[in-house]
Amino acid sequence: MYLSTLFRSAVLLTAIAVCGACEENKASKKYEAYKGPIEEINNVQMLYSEGALMKVRMTTPRQLRYLNEDRKYPQEVHIDFYGPTGTDVVTTLRSDSGRYDKAKDLYTVLGNVVVVNKEKQETLETDVLNWNPNTKKVFTDRPVTITSKLTGERLKGIGLDANQDFSRYAIRKPTGVFNVEGTPF
Repeated sequence: MYLSTLFRSAVLLTAIAVCGACEENKASKKYEAYKGPIEEINNVQMLYSEGALMKVRMTTPRQLRYLNEDRKYPQEVHIDFYGPTGTDVVTTLRSDSGRYDKAKDLYTVLGNVVVVNKEKQETLETDVLNWNPNTKKVFTDRPVTITSKLTGERLKGIGLDANQDFSRYAIRKPTGVFNVEGTPF
């Protein structure tokens, strides 16, 4: 009888230990919040205007929106920048993909970025370019190449700051060969 009570106690303690371990495993499992897109839109066209004048038009085949309001554009992005009248496209941009960071209010295009300023007949090439709609500025800290059809000049450098229609820009660390008008030193 003593052996039977001892055996029952051992079985009972083992069962309690096993059940306790099961409960501990269930409690230790933590579920991670979903981090994927909450919305997918196809054939996107975004328009940005000021004072009823068109300033920017972006088109892309696909947009993914996330819970924090960030957006990703996983396919090719095309952007048209309009002149002061809001009717003429003065600059175009093309890239492999893009994204929008809501917290920074910053658009970024990535991969084979090509910007064409139609008025100046200049082409800018880089791999990353940012646009801040609040400051209306475009910038990058990556290598850039600007080619002019009019002069045949090819400017290279690291980093660029420009206004949103690319009518004015400054290369932060320029390199390359270019013509300077005026008298020599």
